[in-house]
Amino acid sequence: MDLLKNKVAVVTGGTRGIGYAIVKTYLDNGARVVLCGSKQETADKAVEKLKAENPDYEVEGIAPDLSSYDSVEAAIKSVAEKYGRVDIIANNAGISSSTPLYDYKPEDFDKLMNLNVNACFYTARAAAPIMKENGGGVIINTSSMVSIYGQPAGVAYPTSKFAVNGMTKSLARELAKDNIRVNAVAPGVTNTDMVSALPEATRQRICSAIPMGRMGEPEDIANAFLYLASDLASYVTGVVLSVDGCARA
Repeated sequence: MDLLKNKVAVVTGGTRGIGYAIVKTYLDNGARVVLCGSKQETADKAVEKLKAENPDYEVEGIAPDLSSYDSVEAAIKSVAEKYGRVDIIANNAGISSSTPLYDYKPEDFDKLMNLNVNACFYTARAAAPIMKENGGGVIINTSSMVSIYGQPAGVAYPTSKFAVNGMTKSLARELAKDNIRVNAVAPGVTNTDMVSALPEATRQRICSAIPMGRMGEPEDIANAFLYLASDLASYVTGVVLSVDGCARA
């Protein structure tokens, strides 16, 4: 398929797990992709792995400091200068937490909010003027099922995802006049490296609570990012799309 033919996409947190699956899915659909890693070394390794799978992939890796607006703005501008446009921003970078409130350090709360929320604002702020000038674009944020249900510990994580949902809906309303669609994907429990390392009994207990009887795969989430980035979703904006097998609180 070529649902994203000739599109230029920037994917944060694109070196592994869901982010890597998003990058690969975008590449398989004709996009040129700039993936962002926390370090240039990890970004380069992800690009090397992708190129080994398909030498024709148009992909490169960068490592902007997502906690710095200046760094993010410079990275987005460099992509636009090289490719002439930025069509898609997939904000996937983030960290989670399960720390109880009584043990939570304010600086740890701030660090999580900075990456999970501020970085989404930074990329949107940097990319929107470029998208507007080129006739439109798409911004997709990674939310979570906990933005709907909350979670029993690690308050910063669901708080950050509630904030992402609010940002998504508000920017969708504000940027619609510029033909910029803004949506979010809210994954449920997904079979990433961290989850796959859990004991089998724990995995089975998790799956038993999911009506579809299995965890999501990174590709399940990536397909939602593909749909929202493509013209198939040309009239879809302001949506937080749950991809969770009908998860329950």
